[in-house]
Amino acid sequence: MKTNNNDEQRKTLPFPGKYILKSTVFIVASLFISAALLGFLGYLNFNAFAGFKLIPKRFKPRFPYQCDVQDQTHQIHFSQNLTSRLHTSRSQPSSCPSYFRWIHEDLRPWKETGITRNMVEKASKTAHFRLVIHRGKAYVKRYRKSIQTRDDFTLWGILQLLRWYPGKLPDLDLMFDADDRPVVRSDDYTGQQNKDPPPLFRYCSDDASLDIVFPDWSFWGWAEVNIKPWGESLEAIQEGNNITQWKDRVAYAYWRGNPYVDPTRGDLLKCNVSENEEWNTRLYVQDWDKETKEGFKNSNLDHQCTHRYKIYIEGWAWSVSEKYIMACDSMTLYVKPRFYDFYIRGMMPLQHYWPIRDDSKCTSLKFAVHWGNTHVDKAREIGELGSRFIREEVNMKYVYDYMFHLLNEYAKLLKFKVKIPSDAEEITPESLGCAATERWRDFMAESMVMSPSEEFPCEMVPPYDRLALKEVIERKANLTRQVELWEDQYFNDLANKP
Repeated sequence: MKTNNNDEQRKTLPFPGKYILKSTVFIVASLFISAALLGFLGYLNFNAFAGFKLIPKRFKPRFPYQCDVQDQTHQIHFSQNLTSRLHTSRSQPSSCPSYFRWIHEDLRPWKETGITRNMVEKASKTAHFRLVIHRGKAYVKRYRKSIQTRDDFTLWGILQLLRWYPGKLPDLDLMFDADDRPVVRSDDYTGQQNKDPPPLFRYCSDDASLDIVFPDWSFWGWAEVNIKPWGESLEAIQEGNNITQWKDRVAYAYWRGNPYVDPTRGDLLKCNVSENEEWNTRLYVQDWDKETKEGFKNSNLDHQCTHRYKIYIEGWAWSVSEKYIMACDSMTLYVKPRFYDFYIRGMMPLQHYWPIRDDSKCTSLKFAVHWGNTHVDKAREIGELGSRFIREEVNMKYVYDYMFHLLNEYAKLLKFKVKIPSDAEEITPESLGCAATERWRDFMAESMVMSPSEEFPCEMVPPYDRLALKEVIERKANLTRQVELWEDQYFNDLANKP
């Protein structure tokens, strides 16, 4: 019987599914073996396994439990090399938030003259430390001890910046004052005889000063009052936000703090509810000594998002509390400040916060709460926009980017070759962190950068031209005046009621 050629082939050739099955098993097995090897070596993110995205794996922090310098250095260099390869194929970075423009304004006094070594050294009069970055390493000369551990945690933050963007910072030399109030008064440098102001970094400044604003120490933790590093605090506050919906929150203005640091806070306490007055506020004195003894059980930031309105008021200078208050989704009632930090200049009244008069706090607060309770949707929107700004534009990525761009722009102005002072000491995460104890040690471990950034720094925004800067300042002033007019009209109407 004659057979069909196709039938003959079916008899003599193996079943093709066996080849497919064997090949599939081989390929899948190879992929998982490769994935295991890459994961072991730190290359593969298993959460992105479906897309086979090669990124530097974030190593579990060993510090401070094992202060193994050699091992940690190996890990950072390993990730650095991988990240540099990945960056070559990445898209262009996004633009920085608008408040980065103020970097140009803060450095404007030295734009024409540049910065000489003599100018830098003049700033040592009040500085706590001198920082030199040379070939990617940090060196410090200490002049005096700061309040608590502000200086150590500021230096810790700078070390993390060097790990976040390794090898990308230029050599530089700067002085840092870790006290509260600015000291470089612009009026002292207006004449021809003394026209070269010393460049001095600090946490805040004001319109009458030339101090250069830098992110404060609490972004890496404030151990003395048990406030965790900003990344963890922000997550905890967001969880607290979700506990009580805005419409269910207490319809009064809330503040808790130390009223004894400055008269303006003592004045605020006059606005508390009493038998004779209802200012629509609920104000509480924070006794930090008692809190320390009782384990900070009444000072958890994530437990304080319970009111529709939260009050921000300065202390001796600007207050660290600002970012925690504004992250609560409550409408921030912002008492007119004298000082500014690095990001508040990017925020607008009636968009991100509600302005409060400093010379008539009680009536201003009373009206703000009344307005919010009669314009609930708008008040909630202001609170949410303020919190979104804090979460999205003042997260740790942008804190590091702000530091990166500020230090880069500063370094461009230096007119001398940076040298390491003979009496300066090199600082490393190990030299600072391994000596720390208790919460100080824990917070350093929690805020430690374990591998370089997987993204470029944001793209620096250009400086304001004079007209645009004037318009921004005038817009803020006009919006604040508008609120004051509403307030005056409200109380006039009350007074004229029969």
